[in-house]
Amino acid sequence: MQRLAFASIIALAAAGVGQAEDKGTVTEIDGLKSTAPAAWKYAKPASDMQRAAFTIPKEEGDKYDATLTVYFLGAGGGGGNKANIDRWKGMIKPADGVKDEDAFKTNEMKVGDIKVTIFEGNGTYKHKNRPFDPKEEGELRPNYRLVGVIFESPNGPYFMRMVGPAKTMDANKKAFEEWLKNFK
Repeated sequence: MQRLAFASIIALAAAGVGQAEDKGTVTEIDGLKSTAPAAWKYAKPASDMQRAAFTIPKEEGDKYDATLTVYFLGAGGGGGNKANIDRWKGMIKPADGVKDEDAFKTNEMKVGDIKVTIFEGNGTYKHKNRPFDPKEEGELRPNYRLVGVIFESPNGPYFMRMVGPAKTMDANKKAFEEWLKNFK
């Protein structure tokens, strides 16, 4: 009888964990928090520079999932806005016949008192396992979108990079915007 009760408690505890995971993962930036959509799967950051990483499940017909990574390089680390936007532009090439001004967009907004710069690039993405490794060739992935965010918090900028197939990115655009706006 005790074994049955113990097994029931473990089953209920496991169900509670599943329910907690279904609510999404809380991401914190300088004391501001926002809960990621439940469908985004939290992944352990790959380095000390990464503060959060998510895999965003691919839409039907897409070959790859999208990814979202949040970086913090310390106060003043990572260069200014122009340097980061130029770096992101170098990761994605506009489709043939598409002008840069049509493939690349930059906007600013406020999240509370925080200035946020959002870059969006559309075209062929040069996927690398280590994005800035000059020795790695990379795989060309057409019809991709890269959204880069510079979140200018008081302790130094946080950089976010969400990249994936255009269809998957379109399906998650509203959720991403809400997640970003909800940092409080």
